[in-house]
Amino acid sequence: MQESGGSAIAELKGSPAPEPGPDPQAASDVFISYASKDAATASAVVAVLESQGVKCWIAPRNVIPGSQYADGIVRAINGAKVVVLVLSESAIASPHVGKEIERASSKQRPIIALKTDATPLTPALEYFLSESQWVEVGAAGTEAALAKLTDAVRRHLSGSAASAAAPPGRPPLVRAPPKRRISWIAAVVACGAALTPAYFVADKFWLSKQAARERTAAAVMPAAAAISDKSVAVLPFVDMSEKKDEEYFSDGLSEELINHLSHSPGLKVIARTSSFQFKGRNEDVRSIAARLGVAHLLEGSVRRAGHELRVTTQLIRASDGVQLWSQTFDRNLVDIFKVQDEISDRVAKALNATLSVDRPIGQESDVEAYNLVLEGNYYKARRNKGDVEKAVQLYKKAIDIRPNYALAWARLASAYLTLAQVHGPPSPEDNARILGALDRAIRLDPNLIWAYYTRAGFEMAIKWDWAAAQADQERMRALDPGNTYLLPSALGDMALVSGHATEAVEQYEREIEQNPLDPFSLQAIGVALCASDRLQECLRYRLKLEQLHPDFGGVNSFVGMARLYLGQLPEALAAMEKEPEKDLRLTGLALVYTAMGKRAASDGVLRTLEESFAADDTYEIAEIHAYRGEADAAFEWLQRSYQMHNSKILLAKTDPLLRNLQGDRRFQTLLVKLRLPE
Repeated sequence: MQESGGSAIAELKGSPAPEPGPDPQAASDVFISYASKDAATASAVVAVLESQGVKCWIAPRNVIPGSQYADGIVRAINGAKVVVLVLSESAIASPHVGKEIERASSKQRPIIALKTDATPLTPALEYFLSESQWVEVGAAGTEAALAKLTDAVRRHLSGSAASAAAPPGRPPLVRAPPKRRISWIAAVVACGAALTPAYFVADKFWLSKQAARERTAAAVMPAAAAISDKSVAVLPFVDMSEKKDEEYFSDGLSEELINHLSHSPGLKVIARTSSFQFKGRNEDVRSIAARLGVAHLLEGSVRRAGHELRVTTQLIRASDGVQLWSQTFDRNLVDIFKVQDEISDRVAKALNATLSVDRPIGQESDVEAYNLVLEGNYYKARRNKGDVEKAVQLYKKAIDIRPNYALAWARLASAYLTLAQVHGPPSPEDNARILGALDRAIRLDPNLIWAYYTRAGFEMAIKWDWAAAQADQERMRALDPGNTYLLPSALGDMALVSGHATEAVEQYEREIEQNPLDPFSLQAIGVALCASDRLQECLRYRLKLEQLHPDFGGVNSFVGMARLYLGQLPEALAAMEKEPEKDLRLTGLALVYTAMGKRAASDGVLRTLEESFAADDTYEIAEIHAYRGEADAAFEWLQRSYQMHNSKILLAKTDPLLRNLQGDRRFQTLLVKLRLPE
């Protein structure tokens, strides 16, 4: 009995007939060869490829009613540019698959095999597939393998019209403008009225058939790793001062302890943003530790009266609440550095770890200046313009007291950079004072990582000087090879801008391990996963972001875009309509309406976006036009974005929304002008 599906070449009976030529109706980019038992996998392959505008031929779907089955398959192979083989035990045993591969080989069609199991090949298949490209479904799973398969197909079709653009009305890929990512590229990610040094990241999504995707994608998040005994979270110390006006000091002490402990080799220390999620909350220690993924918690309190200081701290084993160590320090304020060192040393010893980094030069010189820096950090962390301006004044006071205080100069530069980004690209005067403060910090302390971190962000976001930014990153790595508190986000952002999505995922996975509850880390890991086509995981991270931080800027849009990419159009529309930020809402609606075939509605919201946000959203408008297949308009808005030095355009190399433009010589010209890193 003949197998159903594209793998079935019926035996020709009787006298040989003239070989069928290519049928224009059968012409396709890809012919799918498979055994009938692999029909679900073959359908998933078709769904993924066709979601990117690659035309597939698969039996029985494309067999013309009334025609001879075998003739249709032969014509389809003759007319295809590439053959994709679902290579399994069933396929290896199928004589029909063998005949299809033999014909494809004789016609010198490239064959790409998706190998789903370890069954050895027959000698005949081994001969015909000896020069073929293979993609194996290994530990990474089917979804990752399909992503590799798609890349391989696109490379083979790179010279064809099918790879340059998707069919009208069905753009291949979409992404949400990542306007709220805080890492290094501050120019791209305004959050409220103020910014911190930041990078940005891009989503990469496939608008595909949901049923087929769910058959092949992992529907759950990766299993959590076992919690190491050498792991700790420093909870924000409680301000016990009489007037409750020393919170900046208790927060600063907590952050300093995090920084100290993070330099202990082999010790996992949760970043400030995640551990500070529990500030002022009375939760069970086991619950807190489980959410942060640690075995121990360090908590305490600070009471300060003038120069008199009392610090009480305790190290708790979360599994049973046992107090492993506790101590009260009654000291003068001038001894604060010794207290920090002693607490860090005792915690490290209790967890069988060692500390390995010295305090930055100049910090011990003046306690009053140090106190002002702590207070400046407290206000700058609030990220609104008024508080950041207050932080600038506090850093300046610290410098007035101690002009050679390197950390104060670096923090001042960081605050300047934040302020400069509030109302668009910095002016030459802004740039001069940012670089001036950074140069002063590095001259005073050539080993100050925070200064290189800030300067690399400035070079990448403002100057677009990739070589200089990478040099500063290498300097950071050399100074502290084990530091996971600053580097993962920086390296992840650089990898994504460079077009290396897989590497970006790896870096953001490191970041999320250290900072599991930080909204910006959650958004970053989500968009990096989507850039690697791990769509279900991306959606889950975004839903987690929505659950933990419902007021996070743009969260409804992010979830809505994820729904759109997975083909959940009604849900995507509902999420977009809830988005309070008008430009994000309009951007998302224009894309959703396009996907729903509501062109007039898309026209209306796009027109409103252009009329209301032309000065700020040039890049988003270009993305929408590219998505809609309007290349000339897209390039016009991209040129505006470039002329305005809009840092969002740095996403062009990896932005799926611009994929319809990639076959246009104007796109290559744009990349040359941007000089993006390789």
